[in-house]
Amino acid sequence: MPDVSPSSELLRSLARLVRGLSALFWGLPASLLVDVQTARADAFKSFGLLPPLVCTGWLIYGLWQMGAFQKQERVWRSALDRAQLFGLVNLGLSPFLYWFNKVPASTFFLTAVLLLAVSGLFFLSSVNLVLQRLGAMLPDEALRQEIKQFTALNLNLLFTSLMLGILYAVLSQIPEAKLPPSLIRLTIIFERTGLYSLVPLLLLPLAMTMALLWKTKEVILDGVFDAKS
Repeated sequence: MPDVSPSSELLRSLARLVRGLSALFWGLPASLLVDVQTARADAFKSFGLLPPLVCTGWLIYGLWQMGAFQKQERVWRSALDRAQLFGLVNLGLSPFLYWFNKVPASTFFLTAVLLLAVSGLFFLSSVNLVLQRLGAMLPDEALRQEIKQFTALNLNLLFTSLMLGILYAVLSQIPEAKLPPSLIRLTIIFERTGLYSLVPLLLLPLAMTMALLWKTKEVILDGVFDAKS
């Protein structure tokens, strides 16, 4: 059996990289939609635990596919491993969405869902770091700069969302009489809107991450076809 040439090995790893980027592109919004519907509505109730498990596993599959590219790069591998770790945490916590829907009064299930939300923020942050490492290895300078700028913005927005979520949790435990007027007004806003006030801060980095995933995939495909022509 003849040895596989380096070029064919590279093409094979690039094909898996493209599949992984596509899986993340479609899996991120699907996972968010399915998780919210599983926790808050009855749209997927007849499917039990399966929908959130499938969507979360889909994201892990995408990262696993991307792992075939540049296996020798330790920084790249470290970023992928970190994202996969948060993906596995999400996978383990995703059944609690269904159980919380069944028993919404359970403090234990609510805590697990909140942990899943925090882990989801870290997962999305890790995906942005993966994109940074990937952009540094690709020869397209314009793409590299775009990834660097938008991932930095995404990380700041996700950090802000996390801090506001923690602030919301802390303020909800403090009696209103002990709070200064400025924080009382903030507490009133949180009480009226709940965590839905954080939705714009979450959807914007999600949308920009999806755009970067798609553009990176297109740049890789264009480079492969240009090289073949």
